[in-house]
Amino acid sequence: MSDDPYSVLGVAKDASAADIKKAYRRIAKECHPDLKPGDAEAEAKFKAAAAAYDLLKDPETRARYDNGEIDASGQERPQQQYYRDYAEAAGNPYRGRQADPEDMSDIFAEFMRGRGGFGGQRTQEFHAPGHNLNYSLQISFLDAVFGASQKLTLPDGNRIEVKIPASITTGQTIRLRGKGAPGYGEGPAGDALVTISVADHPVFDRQGDDIHITLPISIDEAILGGKVRAPTIDGGVNVTVPAGTSSGKTLRLRGKGVKKRGSSERGDQLIELTVALPDQIDDDLKQFMETWRNAHRYDPRKGMPS
Repeated sequence: MSDDPYSVLGVAKDASAADIKKAYRRIAKECHPDLKPGDAEAEAKFKAAAAAYDLLKDPETRARYDNGEIDASGQERPQQQYYRDYAEAAGNPYRGRQADPEDMSDIFAEFMRGRGGFGGQRTQEFHAPGHNLNYSLQISFLDAVFGASQKLTLPDGNRIEVKIPASITTGQTIRLRGKGAPGYGEGPAGDALVTISVADHPVFDRQGDDIHITLPISIDEAILGGKVRAPTIDGGVNVTVPAGTSSGKTLRLRGKGVKKRGSSERGDQLIELTVALPDQIDDDLKQFMETWRNAHRYDPRKGMPS
């Protein structure tokens, strides 16, 4: 599957925001895991489309991708080296000449000394930005959902504050201006590029802007239905289990998911119900089920190949 978000969504690079949204919704309707449970290929296509839409729906990140500043996962691309900028500078005495390998040491010696020219003429003192420094930071699931502020310890022991925006995902990079290596001469300091890793949560699983959980229910709740307590990222809520519920049935809580980037809207929470047997089958339950089976036997696998 292509890494290019435009190719993933099947749109041209000059597509409008409305066309991009329409393409994403079409794929989501065709490939959402709730509609095609167990279809790994459809799920992979849905996840790729969600990631592509997440990148392109934000005008700023789309522009940065189009300009080559970030890749399809939202990570910073390696920056170009400074030699070319120096070589094209008006004050460079070697400008316009083809560099010979034997001359390189002389070129850089002149470059770093801030001297050069012909006849002993001095050139402008060398100034350049400092290098960007790369760091990794793991954050909790809920900090990624709601945003937070966290301290990052640098190799020299200093600590800097990283403001984590809401809805961030694993692999995205936060740029801290001026927190990188010192500049050369009067050049500005480089930036710190912090790549985020989101820890797994024991209950919640994020898929795009939606939150998925698996909720166990008892046999009597499955048969008779009723109200049960379900966790959400905002706290527990009561949900209604319909009578006659089988394992795999999914309930949807609108607006209980992750805040969508660039919008006040939130995704949904999807609750997959699974019927859990008691730890021990007592004699009363066993006898009841034997009597019930004799009178109401049915085959839930009818129609499946043997």
